[in-house]
Amino acid sequence: MPNELPQDELCNAWQTQPTENITMSLEEIRSRAGKFQRTIWRRNAREYVAFAIVVIVFGYYIKWIPNPVARVGSVMTIAGALYVAYQLHRRASSEATPASGAFEHCLGFHRRGLERQRDALQNIWSWYLGPLIPGLVVFIAGTAIAAPIPIRYRVLTTAISLAFVGVVFWLVAQLNRAGARKLQIKIDELKALEQ
Repeated sequence: MPNELPQDELCNAWQTQPTENITMSLEEIRSRAGKFQRTIWRRNAREYVAFAIVVIVFGYYIKWIPNPVARVGSVMTIAGALYVAYQLHRRASSEATPASGAFEHCLGFHRRGLERQRDALQNIWSWYLGPLIPGLVVFIAGTAIAAPIPIRYRVLTTAISLAFVGVVFWLVAQLNRAGARKLQIKIDELKALEQ
């Protein structure tokens, strides 16, 4: 094509193009870091409330559902929820924003906080969704076993229930991946500032 530049000229044109300088004040970095940490704190608080509800509901099932398989599934689900709550605290809790410090210190603090959350979101299957699956599968199977309906309907309701849980977990994983990508963009901006 007549409008194409040779490879060397194309690389040179790309490398010599003007770059956009990103600037941020120390107060803006502190403000962003503080806002981000408050967002993380609120998210985690909602998650802890959800875990408490799971423990209460499945504790109720342990007491009132007569099927032993469903009871075991309830215990496993509670154990999974408690493990996930612990992992949420360990992997993705918020940290206090430094009240003072040099620009580089605050910038590094904010970048590390973003990286920590990104890493937690990218690995959501291993510590958040995965530990809940065994208990839910056993619980769903246990309730199907105990249902006073023909076997073909038990199999059908089990398959539908498992498919529903699978779709919900897949959607949660996709939302978390999208969140991780957004965090990576912010991390890249901060890395550009550090240089």
